[in-house]
Amino acid sequence: MLRSMFVGVSGLKAHQMRMDVIGNNIANVNTAGYKASRVTFQEMLSQTTRGATAPTANRGGSNPQQVGLGVQLGSIDVKHTQGNTQSTGYITDLAIEGDGFFILAEGEDGLNRLYTRAGIFGLDSGGTEGNLVSLVNGMRVMGYRAENGIIDYTSLKPLYISGSQTIEARATDQVVFGGNLDSRYTEGTGVRRTVQVYDSLGTEHTIVVDLTKTN
Repeated sequence: MLRSMFVGVSGLKAHQMRMDVIGNNIANVNTAGYKASRVTFQEMLSQTTRGATAPTANRGGSNPQQVGLGVQLGSIDVKHTQGNTQSTGYITDLAIEGDGFFILAEGEDGLNRLYTRAGIFGLDSGGTEGNLVSLVNGMRVMGYRAENGIIDYTSLKPLYISGSQTIEARATDQVVFGGNLDSRYTEGTGVRRTVQVYDSLGTEHTIVVDLTKTN
């Protein structure tokens, strides 16, 4: 009798842990980057009252008689599934589609790294310094910087976005059109396409291209 009571208590304790995990998942339903967890159980111990017997020429074998002595927590697994993305209204907020994590670190050396799916980012010092940091803990967001248009994949460095730096205007020097025209067009049918280009001062202009079906 006492043994069955202790077995029942082990079940209550194990399922209490399961309810705790479920409650935590519900509490974090609006937490950015949160990944839900699940609980699995396993038998704690079994008592064998009679062993198994092997089959013989005249009689088949028999299974052992075993009494389970309770349940225990097997594992708590994190389900890394893709969540729904939504607009936050902040241009510095980011989201990862598919697998992967953002890398956060302290200082220029990138030590003491943390990995997160929560892309709640902003610029430090009210946006004047330009370092992209996590608004949760203030750690800097790491990435591969581009030097002279070439991305350096050899080392991770803090990402920096200048609030005052400007890009020198560059005039459009080439426009490429590609595609197919409908062969059913009759002679004289016109098709118009437009493209935006920029001059050396950065002013935008519109080029209009008219195509006419000929014989």
